[in-house]
Amino acid sequence: MKAKRILTMQDLSCVGQCSLTVALPILSRYGIETCVLPTAVLSNHTQFKSWSYLDLTNEIPDIFREWQQSGINFDAFLLGYLGKKELMTLAEECFDKFSNPDSPIIIDPVFGDEGRLYSGFDEEYVRAMAQLITRADIIDPNVTEACFLTNTVYRASYDKRYVEELARKLADAADAAVVITGVEFDGLIGELILQDGCFQYEMLPKLPAKYHGTGDIFSSVMTANVLAGKSLGESCLAAGLFVADCMRATDSQHFYGVNFESRLANDPSDK
Repeated sequence: MKAKRILTMQDLSCVGQCSLTVALPILSRYGIETCVLPTAVLSNHTQFKSWSYLDLTNEIPDIFREWQQSGINFDAFLLGYLGKKELMTLAEECFDKFSNPDSPIIIDPVFGDEGRLYSGFDEEYVRAMAQLITRADIIDPNVTEACFLTNTVYRASYDKRYVEELARKLADAADAAVVITGVEFDGLIGELILQDGCFQYEMLPKLPAKYHGTGDIFSSVMTANVLAGKSLGESCLAAGLFVADCMRATDSQHFYGVNFESRLANDPSDK
């Protein structure tokens, strides 16, 4: 059987376990032909004290031209960190030009956490992302991103009614299946899923650590499982188990990512 071909569009950090450095090996490990559209090249990701940055936005139209001449299309799309609203316009152009029939689009908005926007983002970017997610089949924002996308006041403490209302607003606005990540209740952490009008929680015990890049790992594993034909709930559970496994395998002094590489041969979703 021919392998499915996915395009993942996000930045490439030369050092640092996140974005394309995570998506490419994980998706490939599932037998998916993984093609990449780097939006920028960084010497290392932004959790380091300093970094270099090469913006590739101007190169993307030339890439599209070559793909069109070669008749390239994709069976799925996974979008992560974009960083510029101009890249969202190019992403929509990419969907229009290079989709196969029924190619799913999965978008991880990636612009904030803990009630705040990341450095360099503003309300204009959020509005542009709110437009882009209307093209998605699945979106997986965290609680902060869901609040910004729905103009909802962020709460550090909340109940199920609060996050379920967030999910409803997102589903209505984007017309997509919604996975809100990083939902926490009673020592558990996981995802609230809203699909076809039904809510589902996939929760695991919260580990006493927080690492950079786990959201990128989650999105990659979730996407791979969805493309393998698993339900969205099964895919989120597999992704959550894998992230937890990676965190347990990571030294607490390892600040720039998690040890996912050693866990690829021991993916909990295989069991």
